Amino acid sequence: MAGATAEAQGFPRTARLTQSRDFRAVFADARRHGDRHFTILVGHGCGETARLGLAVSKRAAPRSVDRSRLKRLIRERFRHHLTRLPVVDVVVMVRPIARQCDNPTLIRSLDKLWQRISGPCESS
Repeated sequence: MAGATAEAQGFPRTARLTQSRDFRAVFADARRHGDRHFTILVGHGCGETARLGLAVSKRAAPRSVDRSRLKRLIRERFRHHLTRLPVVDVVVMVRPIARQCDNPTLIRSLDKLWQRISGPCESS
């Protein structure tokens, strides 16, 4: 049972931006959403599902443990919203203030940003 749940909640390779050309495409032609913790760039998707790329710089979080925590948190919230997101490519960039915030604050921030991404498609 636990294996099935973990598999359903997984982060498949098809939901990741893995190639540098994919990142470049998003940076070249993206809508920008952001708040004080994150900047999210949204580009046109070419797959069957939304895909996530992470850009967590050493400037934003000098310690690797902080970068890893932020990346885990972003991936987790992306997985929770994946079925509600349109087919887009998303790159999440972290601002330096995020490393000082607790997880519940960052979760609220990310959830609002994911809602912004899924919202405009319904109103367009």
